[in-house]
Amino acid sequence: MGIDDLIGKGKDAYEQNKEKIDEALRSEKAEEISDKALDGVSGFAKKVAPDSADSKIDEIRANLDGKIGDQ
Repeated sequence: MGIDDLIGKGKDAYEQNKEKIDEALRSEKAEEISDKALDGVSGFAKKVAPDSADSKIDEIRANLDGKIGDQ
């Protein structure tokens, strides 16, 4: 089985379970997990990036947070 076959199977699985996947990504648990991950990543980015980048990091974090979870 080649990489193309695996990609095809992954696409098929996604199409068959699209509603369940979307539901899971919009759940309260996904929100909790994503908030923790995004807080950690944005906190790290703020430590290594110049202070002038903080507002852009916050903007990116908020954008990603809106796409995952229920809030």
